[in-house]
Amino acid sequence: MPIIGIELPHVGESVTEAVIGKWLKQPGDAVEKFDPLVEVVTDKVSMEFPAPHSGILKSIVAEEGETVPMGAVIAEMEVDAAAAEAAGATSSLSEAPPGSSGAPSPDRVGTLIKGANVGPTGGTFRDTALEAQQTPETSAIQGTPVVSQQDTPGRGHSPVVSRLAAAHGVNLATVTGTGRGGRVTKKDVEAVIAAAPAKASPPVTDATVGEDRLIEPTTIRRMIADHMVRSVSEIPHAWSTVEADVTGLVACRTAQRQRFQERHGVDLTFLAFTAHAVARALRDNPLVNSSWEDGQIRLKGRVNLGLAVAAPDGLVVPVIHDADREGISGLARRIAPLVERARTGSLALQDVQGGTFTLNNTGTLGSILGGAIINHPQAAIVTTESIVKRPVVLSGPGGDAIAIRSMMNLCISFDHRIIDGAEASSFMQDFKRHLESWSAESELD
Repeated sequence: MPIIGIELPHVGESVTEAVIGKWLKQPGDAVEKFDPLVEVVTDKVSMEFPAPHSGILKSIVAEEGETVPMGAVIAEMEVDAAAAEAAGATSSLSEAPPGSSGAPSPDRVGTLIKGANVGPTGGTFRDTALEAQQTPETSAIQGTPVVSQQDTPGRGHSPVVSRLAAAHGVNLATVTGTGRGGRVTKKDVEAVIAAAPAKASPPVTDATVGEDRLIEPTTIRRMIADHMVRSVSEIPHAWSTVEADVTGLVACRTAQRQRFQERHGVDLTFLAFTAHAVARALRDNPLVNSSWEDGQIRLKGRVNLGLAVAAPDGLVVPVIHDADREGISGLARRIAPLVERARTGSLALQDVQGGTFTLNNTGTLGSILGGAIINHPQAAIVTTESIVKRPVVLSGPGGDAIAIRSMMNLCISFDHRIIDGAEASSFMQDFKRHLESWSAESELD
């Protein structure tokens, strides 16, 4: 039976590499098509990659913790002739030309990661990425608080290898690597740990209280950091804020929420209103719905609105495609299951691809003013802040008066290569106008 190479699939634009998390099958295992094969982590998605064919897993090329480019061969499988032909392989892997075989893109993903600039949407999730990093540990070999093990220059240790070495006090500079190019793998570190004499960890004394401690960031956190650095380094950010009087919108939601729930089977959230307003403002201001590409501006033909959600395993930005074609009820019906899939880690690949603009509801965190980092390579990102009741001066035929109104700040970060203040202000005024147009008597489409 022929042997083919299993390639790491491309999962989205601008993703160039991924970290092999955990192999779910081992050499010699029989694998059915679509069985979970390996966990893969990128700066956009953490997913279980399903087997593209049925067969026998012959060998693992990319070890756990190894960083590999998208499209690289990560394993070899023995398959039948039909599967080999479908994969483009005519004989063994060693005889096949580079890039001749590959796996189809999976249609299910776990947790999308788009960078730390995005926060929870809908107010039901929180970012737990840092919580998992701050659990106190002590070294099993050295008996000291865990510290970050610095990578040896030129060795390119993966985050998994570095964390494992740090947790057990292993000096990676002394470990002989058996991976490609002499790279230290997880198995190399485990062998050193197994060979080391066991030592009891001494009890923590008052002398260690209050001392600084270095923690090793997770793979996801490192990728988020890289994504944010790239955005800030490549995109000249500018910011603007306007305030919207959403008293009428609040009244509309309060008056119609129960009837809307009974009629459509989903909650009437503020997110549906803000998504509706953003989508229409983008349609009328196409320059904001664009990206900078090789010295040119690409105006997007569709309004695909990304909604920032903080799910238990990381930050996600599921996308509502063609959001400008939906009314309030249509958006509410699409948002509810999309957010639920994000929360449960069951997003489909199409749920996270093709976003052209990001809406971030930082108001659920209590924020009243913010400057988000743009979701590269998009041209802008908007945050909606907390709705706060405060006294406002209103002008009318009878003169000025002070009234208590529900006010919300709307903040935009934009790419100054593409957008100037005039274009950003035009978009924000349209956004504000749509939000302020609602009243308790408004009909919901």
